[in-house]
Amino acid sequence: MSYVEWLAKVRGADKSSAIQGKIRKVHYNFPDGSEMMEEYSIETGIILRRAWKLRSDVFRKDDWQVELGDPIPKSLTKADSMMLCEASTEPVLSKRVTRIALEWRIRNLPYPLSTYTITCDGDARSITVRTANKKYFKKIIVPEFQRCNFPPKQEDLTVRHQNQTLIISYKKPAILIEMEKAVLTELQNVETIEYDNLQCEELLKGLMGQ
Repeated sequence: MSYVEWLAKVRGADKSSAIQGKIRKVHYNFPDGSEMMEEYSIETGIILRRAWKLRSDVFRKDDWQVELGDPIPKSLTKADSMMLCEASTEPVLSKRVTRIALEWRIRNLPYPLSTYTITCDGDARSITVRTANKKYFKKIIVPEFQRCNFPPKQEDLTVRHQNQTLIISYKKPAILIEMEKAVLTELQNVETIEYDNLQCEELLKGLMGQ
């Protein structure tokens, strides 16, 4: 997929938008039956969550799959309580976005920083994490880089380790920032429920950092 194809996909979706508290929620229905949900902070203009729901067949809806942000809470059912769960000490990957970077946090990794090797794969548009002791391996696919057809570069990657958490940051390339603004511009055409008498256009100015 390219920048142009992603924008065409966004423009071709049926979209709805609403304000709930200090969060702006945007819901997308695509022609192929898939759905996407995004949440933006009204105060900072930062996207907080993006999740997808893919249709496997006409009789079933899959659960929401979180692309970035905190997991979507699920109600605990009797069936859920009987299922095997990962141990609380297992590494857990989460992703967030700031104005200038993409950031991944992998909790429950107690090894010192010198243990890790983190590399960018330009062809696969991904970031790979390895440990010298072979206790952990993860290939992180970066959808944003795939959408704007950008090969990540090692020099824009920074890593730190604290509180048993490996924190990986990648500086946003100019093309990704441009694409994010193009999407927000498209959202100006989506009717949004007013919050505290603020109009959609005013909200988007904040989201775009204007």
